[in-house]
Amino acid sequence: MRAILYKKYGPPNVLQLKEVEKPIPKDNEILVKVKATTVSVADIRSRSFTVPPLFWLPARITLGLRQPKKQILGMELAGVVESIGRNVKRFKEGDQVFAATLSDFGAYAEYKCLSEDGPVSIKPNNITMEEAAAIPIGARTALFFLRKATLKKGDKILIYGASGSVGSYAVQLAKYFGANVTGVCSTTNLDMVKALGADKVVDYTKEDLSKLEGTYDVIFEAVNKSSFSTWLVLLKSGGTYINVTEPIPSFQMVWAKLTGNINFIMSRNSPETSEALEFIKGLIEKGKLKVAIDRSYPFEEIVEAHRYVEKGHKKGNVIITIK
Repeated sequence: MRAILYKKYGPPNVLQLKEVEKPIPKDNEILVKVKATTVSVADIRSRSFTVPPLFWLPARITLGLRQPKKQILGMELAGVVESIGRNVKRFKEGDQVFAATLSDFGAYAEYKCLSEDGPVSIKPNNITMEEAAAIPIGARTALFFLRKATLKKGDKILIYGASGSVGSYAVQLAKYFGANVTGVCSTTNLDMVKALGADKVVDYTKEDLSKLEGTYDVIFEAVNKSSFSTWLVLLKSGGTYINVTEPIPSFQMVWAKLTGNINFIMSRNSPETSEALEFIKGLIEKGKLKVAIDRSYPFEEIVEAHRYVEKGHKKGNVIITIK
């Protein structure tokens, strides 16, 4: 089968299209013929090994000291079940599925084996394979953090990076939970975020965020391109600060928690189960959640796709189609 490999860390052109052995499903696995995958921020960071200095060594140990341990990237996919292991009960051949593969990557390939007990589910029946491939990471991440924050009806939430993959889902899910949503993005993305349902949209290129009127129950940092001090003045007493990209709170955050009544939730992986995907699938089939797609590239042009996403200005999701 064909797959995109990277044998060293570096710029997008380290990605190479190669022939590799087709995997065989274990007793509890399904073999999926991949129809679409995405270029996520996690793919970019893993490929380029862009991590904060504090996490350099742990990340190298995890990803590979001298070269990548897992040479096929790709964190999410949609495809068709081609075969199943003898103990598989949830799926059958021919099922259309979508799945997160963050735990071991591997979606940049024509075939991928998945545990039936992992984050894999039947694809929503009212969307395309390309749309389905863009759900498992961004939507699950947004849902996980909003649940952790116990967001409820009437809460005020500010979402910074509202036009990205995680942010675009966070806007819609927050509205579904009944919150009043302020989305923060750049000028070119204002209309998109409004269309997703934000009650108010703020252009960070034109407005001083620290001087916004009012305070918020939850501040959701989806892209980590601002400072915590900006948000501290906007957070209500007892409010929650979410950062989906940083795993460890800064000294300023810890001090703010010790001296004030605030909570913070830092980066962590969603549970590796299908529950969140089943919940999101239901919302999509009811028309309560939409997938924002920026661009689509063929499998053979994945280097160009990485170059585009690496610029940091994508709207929603960037898709890779595999013919």
